[in-house]
Amino acid sequence: QVQLVESGGGLVQAGGSLRLSCATSGRSFSSYVLGWFRQAPGKEREFVAAISWSGGRTNYADSVKGRFTITRDNAKNTVYLEMNSLKLEDTAAYYCAAKTTGWTNVYAKGYDYWGQGTQVTVSS
Repeated sequence: QVQLVESGGGLVQAGGSLRLSCATSGRSFSSYVLGWFRQAPGKEREFVAAISWSGGRTNYADSVKGRFTITRDNAKNTVYLEMNSLKLEDTAAYYCAAKTTGWTNVYAKGYDYWGQGTQVTVSS
């Protein structure tokens, strides 16, 4: 069983920064593709970023490219999402997820394990 626990969300002004963390438990963490998704009220869950098991490959949604950075520390079983130049439209609940097979990573249904989410609110 894999458990994921997000932290680091909060209230930030537009233009500010936040760093989300997702601590995982369970074996084989280092072999999983890890992703971040977000969901705003009334909207579908959308892909934000993903990182390969080694950290050598990353993928970003166009809406966050150049502003967000995903990294992982396999020694700490943790994945991070550094968010800079935050915009009002980044307001959402952010979820981390683990994918046990394959690299295709933009579809939520392809992930096997999910965290409970952490709220990010960007104010003007």
